[in-house]
Amino acid sequence: MGETILEVRDLHTHFSTYRGLLRAVDGVGLTVERGETLALVGESGCGKSVTALSIMRLVRRPGRIVRGAALFDGEDLLRKSNAAMRRIRGGRIGMVFQDPLSTLNPTFSVETQIVESLKVHGAARGREARERSVELLEAMGIPAPQERLRAYPHELSGGMRQRVMIAIAVSCEPELLIADEPTTALDVTLQAQIMDLLAEIKEQRGLAIVLITHDLGIVSQFSDRAAVMYAGQIVEYGPVAELLEEPLHPYTQGLLRCVPRLGRPDVPITPIEGSVPDMTALPPGCRFAPRCPRVEDRCGGEMPSVYRAGPGRAVRCHLYEGVGEPECSRESG
Repeated sequence: MGETILEVRDLHTHFSTYRGLLRAVDGVGLTVERGETLALVGESGCGKSVTALSIMRLVRRPGRIVRGAALFDGEDLLRKSNAAMRRIRGGRIGMVFQDPLSTLNPTFSVETQIVESLKVHGAARGREARERSVELLEAMGIPAPQERLRAYPHELSGGMRQRVMIAIAVSCEPELLIADEPTTALDVTLQAQIMDLLAEIKEQRGLAIVLITHDLGIVSQFSDRAAVMYAGQIVEYGPVAELLEEPLHPYTQGLLRCVPRLGRPDVPITPIEGSVPDMTALPPGCRFAPRCPRVEDRCGGEMPSVYRAGPGRAVRCHLYEGVGEPECSRESG
């Protein structure tokens, strides 16, 4: 195993709503090694994006981080001052959001926004910053980069905006990049281009990536390990090849049955029955129990433990009691 750059321990992030307490992230634990891509996978609303925002200390009210730790290079981000976090965000940790049109400032040109990032983190100023901005756009595969610098976000296509967002995220040579659904709202061709670009950046710069997605096709092509998330908890994690070849948790198995198989029209696409539970009224036991085809009597009232199921693999499910070893590590979320 390589050197750990990010370690999340027992992370809990809750939102106070008029309907009650919403436990968006409820005991998540994971690790990311230097130079690897970890995919955080699951349906919409399962807590993936809130996990990323919690790590970056960007959760807004009525949300709050209740407890846990997010150790970046051994230092807990959740206990750093606001000033220290501003230096880390965009500096040592970059983030690509799923909607660049709402993330980029519509009143400033592309050049102003890239230069500002470089200035804030002391990477470059003045003429050097502008030259660096041109180089970044060139590296992102944007044609006529000097002209694009003068453009405003609304004047660019969706693919161009996403490339600008990535350019800003990597402008200060981060060690870790968090990419939250980076291909949302893009057509298939642009999705492939953006993912190829991220893979190239990772290879060239050796940075680690946390890739948040619901697309198992993207996971299979671009990730080293995956953590499958359901209703605020990680229910399975392991090397991508093994997890997709032999999924352990019934939820992971269900996700894979929803994916069409190339060249196998005889294999039916089977959706998971039911819907994600109300996050303000979670079931007392396994959160997947109401939808699980392998549900047992105790599943509805007893929260399953996390069990080791092989090297680097773990699963939160009663089916593995007595088969796997109880997991007490930092990734037990």
